Amino acid sequence: MSAASDGHGTGSEGTAGKPAGGDPRLAALVHRLPPRLAGTVDYLLQPSSRWVRIPSGALLVVGGVLSFLPVLGIWMLPLGLALLAEDVTALRASRSKVFDWIERRKPHWLHPAAPKNDQS
Repeated sequence: MSAASDGHGTGSEGTAGKPAGGDPRLAALVHRLPPRLAGTVDYLLQPSSRWVRIPSGALLVVGGVLSFLPVLGIWMLPLGLALLAEDVTALRASRSKVFDWIERRKPHWLHPAAPKNDQS
């Protein structure tokens, strides 16, 4: 049983009961975010937000590549790739491998009873 499938969803589940992003592990990680950031991520993961998600992901990837400039950083690259993974099938396999790594190395990140990072 996965961490998000036991009823502790993020409120981002679609009409078919499938978590936004299609992976319950992603929903468990979003659940750990501060409420304001979690709301933004939930919005971006909705299927209707595709036209916002794709340009946002592309801009974050470009910002990550240009991380040698002030203000931009390497942190933008994985975030942009994670957003693009929703719409690019080739990246979805890599995202699944990252989630598998998280399950092995940091299983407490996916546990539903783990404390939420509420910094509001």
